[in-house]
Amino acid sequence: QVHLVESGGGLVQAGGSLRLSCASSGRTSSYYVMAWFRQAPGKEREFVGSINRLGSSTYYADSVKGRFAISRDNAKTTLYLQMNSLLSEDTAVYYCATLREYPRGAPQYWGHGTQVTVSS
Repeated sequence: QVHLVESGGGLVQAGGSLRLSCASSGRTSSYYVMAWFRQAPGKEREFVGSINRLGSSTYYADSVKGRFAISRDNAKTTLYLQMNSLLSEDTAVYYCATLREYPRGAPQYWGHGTQVTVSS
């Protein structure tokens, strides 16, 4: 079992940047493939990107490729999502999750989410 807590969400202007964090506790976080998902109002939850156990490889959805970057610090058991050049369509609740395999395995554990609002 692993417990995930997201932080860093907030209100930002279009074109701005924001960094989200996901702190994990419980079973050693480096055991897990980690990912970010998001859910906009009235839409289904969608995959944003993932990172392998060592942090040596990342995979992104086309909608965020080149703008978002995922990293992890296994010593701090923390996952990050650096979001640059934000667009109004990036407004959503962002969730971190563990995946059963890299890069698009089934989600296993979820955080409770953090709201990101991009104003145009």
